[in-house]
Amino acid sequence: MLYIVSTPIGNLSDITLRALEVLKSVDIVLAEDTRVSSKLFSHHNIDTKLISWHQHSEAKEFNKLTIYFAEGKDVALITDAGSPGVSDPGGKLIELVLSNFPDTKIVPIPGASALTAIISVAGVAMDKFVFLGFLPHKKGRQTLMTEIKESQRPVIFFESVHRILKALEQLSDCDKQLIVGRELTKQFETIYRGRAKEILAILNKDKSQIKGEFVIIVNNV
Repeated sequence: MLYIVSTPIGNLSDITLRALEVLKSVDIVLAEDTRVSSKLFSHHNIDTKLISWHQHSEAKEFNKLTIYFAEGKDVALITDAGSPGVSDPGGKLIELVLSNFPDTKIVPIPGASALTAIISVAGVAMDKFVFLGFLPHKKGRQTLMTEIKESQRPVIFFESVHRILKALEQLSDCDKQLIVGRELTKQFETIYRGRAKEILAILNKDKSQIKGEFVIIVNNV
């Protein structure tokens, strides 16, 4: 059995009882970064073995895991924060399991996600939207920005602390309203609302607010 388990995006209490039960009962847990996951495990007294599985993992590394699937062991996959498969390499592992061990049952254990967190506080119609994950650093970025500004539906994307100012600058000629979440569920969680140039002015005025990862909704409704 392969469990796809959602973990907190910040606040370590944001984890379901079912997720805790699964993480404590499986044979191994595959983690994006075992150092990050160790903090979660320590907080919730989980002593299950952690093995690294991340975006740079290759098929040969999957070969080391085949014994678990071949013997029908229970395996859980987690990411550093949020739901596996949402802008992380979760889908790669599932593809390998389906190809090599098609009889393995794959079970989702839903929970925290920065995507659903920002949607829940948006205050705008979100029954239909476009999600782009992390935008590319360079190639294709400007084209995507043009598509975002021209979209007829709300667009959601993730941005790192290193490129949030660039993203807002690229959207500053757009009068559409933005909802920007910073450090969601953490101590310094902040939700900004307004046009890109207004939010940009706030961040430029107080650079101490440029920390963590950001989730942006461009409201095109």
